[in-house]
Amino acid sequence: MEKDDNKVRGNILNQVKEFYTARFKAPEFIPGTTRVRYSGRVFDEQELIELVNSGLDFWLTAGHYAAGFEKAFSAYHKVKHCALTNSGSSANLLAVCALTSPKLGEKRLKPGDEVITVAAGFPTTITPIIQNNLVPVFVDIEPDTLNIAPGQIEAAVSEKTRAVFIAHTLGNPFDIDTILKIKKKHDLWLIEDVCDALGSRYDGRLAGTFGDIATFSFYPAHHITMGEGGALLTKDTQLYRNILSFRDWGRDCWCEPGHNNTCGRRFKMQLGDLPKGYDHKFTYSHLGYNLKITDMQAAVGIAQLKKLNWFIQKRKENYQRLYDFFNRYAEWFILPRCYSPSDPSWFGFFITLRKNAPFTRQEVVTHLDQHLIDTRMLFAGNMIKQPAFKDVSYRVSGNLDNTDYVMNNTFWLGVYPGLDQQQMDYIIRILEHFFSNYRGQS
Repeated sequence: MEKDDNKVRGNILNQVKEFYTARFKAPEFIPGTTRVRYSGRVFDEQELIELVNSGLDFWLTAGHYAAGFEKAFSAYHKVKHCALTNSGSSANLLAVCALTSPKLGEKRLKPGDEVITVAAGFPTTITPIIQNNLVPVFVDIEPDTLNIAPGQIEAAVSEKTRAVFIAHTLGNPFDIDTILKIKKKHDLWLIEDVCDALGSRYDGRLAGTFGDIATFSFYPAHHITMGEGGALLTKDTQLYRNILSFRDWGRDCWCEPGHNNTCGRRFKMQLGDLPKGYDHKFTYSHLGYNLKITDMQAAVGIAQLKKLNWFIQKRKENYQRLYDFFNRYAEWFILPRCYSPSDPSWFGFFITLRKNAPFTRQEVVTHLDQHLIDTRMLFAGNMIKQPAFKDVSYRVSGNLDNTDYVMNNTFWLGVYPGLDQQQMDYIIRILEHFFSNYRGQS
């Protein structure tokens, strides 16, 4: 029977390969007719084959594909523990929740504790802080790195400060040296949001290997995709167990699905006010969620992870094309900068108009949009100006002048591997046409 099953499975997977060739043939790029996306999924027949193969197993929750991805992702980063979840936003939520666990004793984050972050970025880096009754403390950014201004972090620390939670913006690593010094000096937790920076390095080490917890996203716009999906990395076994608990309904047990009695004490413990020996698999130590991933998503991720180095290289090449082009117009733009130990795996090419530019951001992005070229702002701009944050408790350290300037003057273009030379040439040609109208006017 197993031999027959394998034969049928092999026939199905061969047909999947044929289907990919017939269905997903790359369309011809027609300048001015085909939209130039800022990002998107890049895949071949292997992703479809792995997806269908996992579906044929009909193991509908996390299984051997998820375990395989976690093992490979941990090995890639040389970090002990990896936990998959259903999105990067859920990863951020789990990271903060894990630090509120009573299992951390006096180190746990408690309501009213402060977390240093930035207002310029994506909202779900901030919302878990608020949802856990903590207070975000906003520090300004640098307009040429879009990262937290390292010289302003120390002044933001108060007697209530317990953690730092910031992203490597658009793949550009923040000033890790400065932040690690402040972390050590004030005994702070550090969460690295690596959702836009998979494969970025700082002083030779991968982003996500410096903090207590790192978070990742595998949404289609990101470096690799599972459709939906996210992950957390940590070196700390207690934090890892906290993450699993909050991810898996809040239970105290850390057994994998389909496994029992990993701890060897399933019916021997007495926790809370439960009777002694109450089943550990149904004992809950946290107010948790169900934020697990499916094996089908992880199967796609395994195929994607094998392409990661090529994805990173293509992103760097496309970024450099745009940097070299915009450098010719440096009198109008603040060009991106990264710290000298950094080797970014770019999520996008960001550019900021100088005050003396003879045109507005609106005029540039409108011109690009009219020629079917996607652009994006720096996500939410200044978070505290968003309607959702109107009644939120927070503290601003210093001012957010650069954050506001970026909100009004910055945009970014795609560099993802799906942009080939023809599309990059088209982007540059359309921008050259726009800029030619202003040469000599600034």
